[in-house]
Amino acid sequence: MEVWPAGGEPDPRAEAAWRVAAAAFPAAGIVGGRSAAVYLLEAELADEPLERLARGLLADPVVEHAVPGAADAGGAATLEVHFKPGVMDPTARSTAGAAAALLGLREPPGVRTGVRYDFDFRGEAPPPAAWSAFAAAHLGNPVVQEIHTRPLHPAAFAHPGGRAPDRPEVPLRGLDAGALATLSRSAHLFLSGPEMAAVQHHFERIGREPSAIELETIAQTWSEHCVHKTLKSRVTYAGAAFGSSGRDDAERAGFSRTADGEIEIDNLLKRTVAAATFTLRERRDDGFLVSVFDDNAGIVKLDEQHGVAIKVETHNHPSAIEPYGGAATGIGGCIRDILGTGLVADPLCNTDVFAVAPGDTPAAELPAGVIAPARTLERITAGVRDYGNRMGIPTINGAVLFHRDYVANPLVFAGCVGLIPLDKCFGAVQPGDRIVALGGRTGRDGIHGATFSSAELTDTHAEEFGHAVQIGNPITQKQVRDLLLRARDAEGGPLFSAITDCGAGGFSSAIGEMGEKVGCHVDLSNAPTKYAGMSPVEVWISEAQERMVLSVPPEKVAALQALADEEGVELSDLGAFGLLDEGNAPLLRLSWGDMPVGELPMSLLHDGVPSINRGASWTAPPTTPAGTADRQAAALRGVDPTDTLLKLLAHPNIASKHRTVRQYDHEVQARTVVKPLTGPVGEGHSDAAVIRAKPDAHAGFAIGCGVAPWYSEKTPGGDSYTATLHAIDEAVRNVVCTGGDPGRTAILDNFCWPSCDDPDSMGSLVRAAVACHDGAIAHGTPFVSGKDSLHNQFTTEDGELIAIPPTLLVTALSLMADVRHAVTTDAKEAGNVLLLVEPEAAEPEVAPLAGTHLAEALDLAGDTLGPIPPCDPEAGHRVALAVAAAIATGRVRAAHDASEGGVAVAVAEMLLGAGGDRGLGADLPDGGIVALFGEAASRYVLEVAEADADLIDAAGVRVRRLGVTTRDGRITLGGTTLPVADARAAWRG
Repeated sequence: MEVWPAGGEPDPRAEAAWRVAAAAFPAAGIVGGRSAAVYLLEAELADEPLERLARGLLADPVVEHAVPGAADAGGAATLEVHFKPGVMDPTARSTAGAAAALLGLREPPGVRTGVRYDFDFRGEAPPPAAWSAFAAAHLGNPVVQEIHTRPLHPAAFAHPGGRAPDRPEVPLRGLDAGALATLSRSAHLFLSGPEMAAVQHHFERIGREPSAIELETIAQTWSEHCVHKTLKSRVTYAGAAFGSSGRDDAERAGFSRTADGEIEIDNLLKRTVAAATFTLRERRDDGFLVSVFDDNAGIVKLDEQHGVAIKVETHNHPSAIEPYGGAATGIGGCIRDILGTGLVADPLCNTDVFAVAPGDTPAAELPAGVIAPARTLERITAGVRDYGNRMGIPTINGAVLFHRDYVANPLVFAGCVGLIPLDKCFGAVQPGDRIVALGGRTGRDGIHGATFSSAELTDTHAEEFGHAVQIGNPITQKQVRDLLLRARDAEGGPLFSAITDCGAGGFSSAIGEMGEKVGCHVDLSNAPTKYAGMSPVEVWISEAQERMVLSVPPEKVAALQALADEEGVELSDLGAFGLLDEGNAPLLRLSWGDMPVGELPMSLLHDGVPSINRGASWTAPPTTPAGTADRQAAALRGVDPTDTLLKLLAHPNIASKHRTVRQYDHEVQARTVVKPLTGPVGEGHSDAAVIRAKPDAHAGFAIGCGVAPWYSEKTPGGDSYTATLHAIDEAVRNVVCTGGDPGRTAILDNFCWPSCDDPDSMGSLVRAAVACHDGAIAHGTPFVSGKDSLHNQFTTEDGELIAIPPTLLVTALSLMADVRHAVTTDAKEAGNVLLLVEPEAAEPEVAPLAGTHLAEALDLAGDTLGPIPPCDPEAGHRVALAVAAAIATGRVRAAHDASEGGVAVAVAEMLLGAGGDRGLGADLPDGGIVALFGEAASRYVLEVAEADADLIDAAGVRVRRLGVTTRDGRITLGGTTLPVADARAAWRG
């Protein structure tokens, strides 16, 4: 069955495709095209039910028409894109269930879906191979989809094959170090030499070889993704001081100095990120921190009844291979983190941040095996969009940033925030509880996803790791969410003792972590699978989506099953928690029915990974050479400020992201007070979003983010210590500008780094971690959760290494007592005063322009740049407190942080947010190019009435009268003027 747009109706999918095709094949003279949704139905159905199916389900009779079979192409060239057998097809699954309901069928029909494209051309048609290559690059992804050059109509559906369950062994005893390393890589274990040796020693000690499932279990549990080995390692650091205000860095808790003068850190994460949180927790007694670092998400206290849970994940490697599926399952997995926190938090909103190469990167510059950046951004946006929109969760905050070295490793950060009753924030597995799995069926998708994240990508990654890609089904997860909330709030108390999600490592990680203290016995034959013939290993480590694992008291299983039946969620009993060995130590036992397939002590899994000693080095950038100030002044002399403003507004990092943002639903659930686009016509960009947490109260929170990879070591003179302070500073400024409370703000860290096997890269990571500690302490903002992804580099077929810029995303969640007092960025009316609020500081002799967008826009040479902009977090905190106090008076009309592009860009964005035909402009005095466009830290632009121009008077805070808003619709910069309409054209172009 093909579903086509009705005559005269628009076909935007086809229009986008044929325009790209016309550019790809100019000789073909492609002049148009059309597209259809294709449904392959495997069922015995007569004409009348087929007609009912077409009319009542597949086609919208107002704007579409359904055609049984394949329509005649009429001389056009045809391409069809279908999912490969075994790949999750969410539309097909929903269609099958709906068809069975509509037609009253006992069994749903087999359904698979695809998309057909017909292209009309006047010239010579490209050969089929060229068409297929075009479709693979622009219409589908060969990792998960098949490309056909004619309509697909198979006689029967193909199904993935399988084999009888078995217990294969993997010989380890007697292997030397080289053989162990080869096995680790070829089997996709990605364990280090010492780790493989530790595994070998364990099995030599007990006198047998490991089964495949035992080896895979260890690899999943010990993976970087699951255990964060690098951030928890002992580090010996040789390099410059950390910017610790003159004191000896060895005086920090957990730091010491060696005889060679190096710094030793006994556990990097514990002594930096976590140390800041626990220090701040000791300083306050308000119960703000409910749960940190212990669960799938961090929880802070909203009021006396509820807490707010927050988590941000990364899903980089899967998104490099299959952008849509990688991003969709990234946000889907983060939503499950929220559902799996405590005894279930209810997801309220999503966030996302994408880092990609510029969209105009020439195809000739793309390494083999790399998807075009424009296609990547399009598909990762679609993945997050579809998952959130279809689950009914608004996506309310994020960013898109560009750097050429993200070309082979796009970064996908996905976050979720949920509401949880304070009396449901903690759960605990009880011996004797049943191990219950809920949700999606298990398939071969996502196998080795956890270990794959510890691998470096190469030009062959799509072929080698295609099995690690997952396609999610948000409808199934919506059903799971509804079930879990009912089970949590059941009369008489929750129907389960503990819960977690199936993410990296699948059942292996989820059940293995839940049973760490009590042990468990798992019968894998009870797990529902997507198709027959899956092996025990595949069932155990698959990362198939939409699955949760619960610890359920035996007497409550029946009640949970009844709710699952009502919600249409599949439930399976996989075994029981509570299994000890002869020495009363917790034990993991795996079986397939009566066949034992694996047995491991929990102590080996959770405490047996060898500790790592990492070497880290960092070389301070050279001091600014003499004469830089003069060269800088000469380079900036005569630069036109209005031309510079236009260049900056058009820069990909600064330009409007409306094409991305408008794809998301921001208002579903009716809680969103400040959306990502603001102002009278929704054109301005918000610094942060604001959510009302509960419908019957005005309390809520602001959520924003900060990131500054352009100040990292990828920039000459860059330093991840300073870049991290900038990221924290920006995240705090964004929530403060929107009305957040600096005293009730929590932050999250997401480290995305190149391989830390390189001491220089490890040195950069150490400096970022130390800056996390220093910035959090200075701002009083504890970390409550985080995640790392530390192997983001790519080796081309020619051996060139492309490493991403060290990138730390900081997400800030700031509580608000009354969301009705939120402030937005858009300028409100003419005649108001624009104030620049910043730290008191001496003007530097050499303007710090390295890494700034001004330097890039003007293409400044290295000897004119000076250093990267410094960041003093203590000074920034003083300014944040002063601005928050001013906003709390209700007299600040608009507020915006000055970050990328500086003060002039911030003012322009405020005017652009005013939108419509209001004719607002601004008159800014001439302060020089650096004053207008420099990126000094901790600066805010506030709009206030003339009578409130002296609103802020705080120690250590400087307030400058920046200018006034006008009615002439022009921006005046030091005597030159620019129509706001021209600025809008550059910004939205």
